[in-house]
Amino acid sequence: MTSIRVVLADDHVLLREGISRLVAANADMELVGSAGDLPGLLALAERERPDVVVTDIRMPPTGTDEGIQAAAWIRQHQPATGVVVLSQYAVPAYAIALLEGGSAGRAYMLKERIGNVDELAAAIRTVAAGGSVIDPTVVDQLVRSRAHDGQLGLGSLTTRELEILAEMAQGKSNSAIAAALFVTERAVEKHTNSIFAKLNLSEERDVNRRVKAVLMYLNEEQAVG
Repeated sequence: MTSIRVVLADDHVLLREGISRLVAANADMELVGSAGDLPGLLALAERERPDVVVTDIRMPPTGTDEGIQAAAWIRQHQPATGVVVLSQYAVPAYAIALLEGGSAGRAYMLKERIGNVDELAAAIRTVAAGGSVIDPTVVDQLVRSRAHDGQLGLGSLTTRELEILAEMAQGKSNSAIAAALFVTERAVEKHTNSIFAKLNLSEERDVNRRVKAVLMYLNEEQAVG
């Protein structure tokens, strides 16, 4: 079996070491290089052409949005390489910037998820396969804030549909969503079909429309903010 070749970038040595060990602990992954700043990451990506880059969102030289810059460069120069951006900030605008131009092969996760090695490993595998992951905390924050202020731009969605939309962001299957919300799988299927219909996503492939439903939600939040 071919290993997923991973390049890692983070300016915090301990965090970089922790993620390095996580990658090494998975038989289907191989760490091929690590860096502590944006120039080092881009040089590594160009030389190694990894399957996935895992990067902090803020690194030297400016400590602003280097992870987003790296993802944009990779999209232009190495479109087959996936990117997992790790952030301390549950800010929808960051996720939107990462996913601008397409959601395939992109993940936005909070650093607190690193404590759950299975979640990060799953995100790496999903991105390597061309899928997308949006941290559920980002979506949950959005759902809560918009429900609280009564400005749900996607007001045609019911409360249950909003809950299911948040679960979708975790990449859960219908059966997993059913278990999380204590409803039947058939009920979840009915609600997801309703969500897609209301958002005019009925003709999209299932995986794509799940991601696009969340992205539409995030994009609307950016417009309001």
